[in-house]
Amino acid sequence: MQIALEQLEALLRTLEDKKVAEFEYEDEKIRLRIALGRPATVAAVAQAMTGPGPAGQMGGAAAGAIAAVTTSGEIVDASVSYITSPFVGTFYRAPSPDAENFVEVGAAVKKGQPLCIIEAMKLMNEIESEHDGAILEILVESGKSVEFGQKLFKLKKA
Repeated sequence: MQIALEQLEALLRTLEDKKVAEFEYEDEKIRLRIALGRPATVAAVAQAMTGPGPAGQMGGAAAGAIAAVTTSGEIVDASVSYITSPFVGTFYRAPSPDAENFVEVGAAVKKGQPLCIIEAMKLMNEIESEHDGAILEILVESGKSVEFGQKLFKLKKA
């Protein structure tokens, strides 16, 4: 499935007109997440779009290079993904204080591999990688509080 640039622009206009704060869509070939109302950004994530498309559509190499579009028109690499917190809690990089961290920067990870633990309401919840890839950055210090949707890891997808 290809997304025409005009379709994306029309969707953004409709969401802004209807004052929708967030919109998310996903199928086998595309994942789209748009968050409006944040200072100077409209984030749109397009993943796994392949093949050449007709004129006016994002396809082939262009599709692989698009991950986020800001209101300034900045385009970011689609092979970079962020693992976010699914809830409010305390972030831990290791299963216990005396254990090794689940992952380090540069580590190769597989989809489903535990990356950290978030303690919420006295429950320890393992957060797993959503993709195969490599850890580019760890964005939270162990023992710190995290919010819903807060970015925890920056991942380069394989």
